[in-house]
Parts: sequence; structure tokens; C-alpha cells
Amino acid sequence: MSTIGTGSGPDPRGAWRAALACMVALAVAMGLGRFAFTPMLPVMLHEGHIDLQGGGLLASLNYLGYFVGALSCAAIRLPGAVMVRAGLLATAALLLGMGLLHGFSAWGVIRTAAGVVSAWTFVFASGWGLRRLAETGAPALGGVIYTGPGIGIVATGLLGGLATRWGADAAWIGFGVIALVLIAVIWRVFGDAAVPLAAGGPQPAPTPVASAEAARDARWLVGLYGLAGFGYIITATFLPVIARQALPGSPWPDLFWPLFGLAVIPGALIGARAPSHWDNRLLLALAYGMQALGVLLSVAWPSIAGFALGSLLLGLPFTALTLFAMRDARRLRGNAAAGLIGYATASYGIGQILGPLFAAPLAQRTGSFTVPLLAAAAALAAGGLLFAWVWHRARRQAAPVQAA
Repeated sequence: MSTIGTGSGPDPRGAWRAALACMVALAVAMGLGRFAFTPMLPVMLHEGHIDLQGGGLLASLNYLGYFVGALSCAAIRLPGAVMVRAGLLATAALLLGMGLLHGFSAWGVIRTAAGVVSAWTFVFASGWGLRRLAETGAPALGGVIYTGPGIGIVATGLLGGLATRWGADAAWIGFGVIALVLIAVIWRVFGDAAVPLAAGGPQPAPTPVASAEAARDARWLVGLYGLAGFGYIITATFLPVIARQALPGSPWPDLFWPLFGLAVIPGALIGARAPSHWDNRLLLALAYGMQALGVLLSVAWPSIAGFALGSLLLGLPFTALTLFAMRDARRLRGNAAAGLIGYATASYGIGQILGPLFAAPLAQRTGSFTVPLLAAAAALAAGGLLFAWVWHRARRQAAPVQAA
């Protein structure tokens, strides 16, 4: 049994135990349950199970499920650890179901449900883990938690590359078995009972900003965060397919997706250590700009080097971007930020749903992802420029006040 939260002060061992358990939980829920579909899509297309438009629809159903799951979290009153365990078990069952059941209707239900439970696991594992880190005096380990999606993406990307030999059904069942093994490893950690905060407690939330300007900033955050969801998801859904079109016969296309996941890991660690006094809007502008360039490279430089660099630029800010957005919501609303976070997450979810629905039919008609990718890069670039403008305007308005 862990010594998490004994109330006697910092507990490095308990902190690492909690952080690593949450990292594995997010690797299972996001890397396997949510994003294993990306490396599996070319295999399912090759075996004739679905066409490109059907693949886009299955992806959007998953993102619709994530949207519904994220919104429903506010109404759930069960303990966080219970929700994490339930979400993880459901994720494993749904992965097995993709291999054991057949037909578009069954897969549509499974992918939608997988989106719901991945959102539950992400939200409740994040909340449970960050509280445990506060209790054990190690909030800086939050970045370790958010390396989980990247680690899961690397694993599924590398294993998905072997799925052409196994077949899609065997690969999905294999992912389900791997999920069950990982769940067994961390199961007991989420049995730790909630306890009083240790000495020092969590860091207090920033004092909320009460002004008309803050209300406008909140609206900008919600609106622009949706552009991030739309901008990254086309590449995140179809990257192996796009790369195979550009590099026929090359062994590299199956490696760009795990490279994306690999970049997520240092990005999460670096993002979590960004000083709190740095302006989140400027950090978001930089993150959007990096992702826009990453998407654009796959069109402007469709080579091994171009796809590799593009995957790195898209992956590095992936979870850091989410962290900066959540941090800005707390700047604006303090401890009452849950509602704003919910609206921003919903906006991001809508962008994710629309991306594949826009890209797949267009790519199937034209035989190319060029136009969808250019639209995605434009959305990210516009979001970055607008965040930079909001930041600049706020600085300009604050200057006379500081001078006075």
C-alpha cells in the first residue's frame, strides 16, 4: 500500500507511483483506446473492411464520443479512481470488440463508446493524479502524467506497422490484451483511498480576473481552441495514409505516427515546466504556429525529411497546448474555471469531429489530402495569429495602467 498523502510532508515515492500510474492510464485510454485507429486505418483500408470515407466517419464518431464524454464529466458524481478503473476496463473491452465483431455499424458503436470512455479516463485520471501530486508535494511531476498519450501513440504506431502481417482483427485483439496487462499493473494504485492534503497542500489557483476584458478573453479562448482541434486532427487521423500516398513503396510511412507520439513526450515535460508568469496566450500562439508549420510541411515538402520534421512539429506542442489553455482558463476564472474548461473542451471536440468529415470525402473525390491539409494549416495559423493579437492588445491596454 502506498504512503500517498500521509500528511507528513512530501512523499517522492508516492508521487512517482501516482504519476506513473496516471501516465499508463492515459497511454491506454488515449494511445490505445483513442489513437490506435490511426495506424490501423491503412490496414483496414488495404483489407477492404472500409473505404476512406467510412474511415473518416468512424474517426469522427470517436471524436463525437469524446465530446459527449467530456461534457458528461461535469454531471458524474462517482469517485475519480472508480471512473478511471471503469474507463480502463471499458477501453480494453472495446479494443477486443474491434477485432471480434465485424461490420460498420458495430464498429461505429464501438468507436463512439471508445471516445466516451477515453474522455472519462483522461479527465478523471488527470484530476486524480494532479491531486495526488499536490498531496505529496510534487506538482511538477504533472508533466509525467501527460507523456502518457505520447507513449501510447509510439507503442500503437510501432505495433500497428506490424499489423499488415497479423491482419486487422489480430492487431485489435492484441491491443486489447496489451491494455489488460497494463491495467493489471496499475490497478491497485487507483485503490488508494482519498486522504487529507499533506503539509503545504496544493498550489492555490490564481485570483480570477473580473472585468469585461476577461469575459472577452474567455470567448476568444473557447473559439480559438476549436481551431486547434480542427487543425491537428486531419493529420492525426490520416497521417499514415497521407504518407503512403506521397511515398509509395517506402517503409517510412508507418514510422511517422510513432515519431509524432515520441515528440509528445518531451513536449509535455517542457510545457509543464513553463513558468507560471509567462503569458498563456503567447505560448498558445507559438504552439499553434508550430503545429501549422508541421501540417504545412506535409504538403510543401512531401518527402521523408518533410514528414519527419512535420510529425515532430505537430507532436511537440500537442499536450502542452492543452496545458496552456487550461492554465489560461484558471487565470480567468480561478477555482471556478471548470465551466470555462468544459466549454473550451467542447469547442476543441467540435473541431475534431468536423476535421475528418471535411477531409475524407474531399480526399476520396480528389485523390489527395492537399486541400484538407492546407485548410488545417490555415486554421492553426489563424488561431496563432489571433492569440498573438489578443496578447498584444492586452499588453498595450495594461501599459497605461502600469505607467500610472
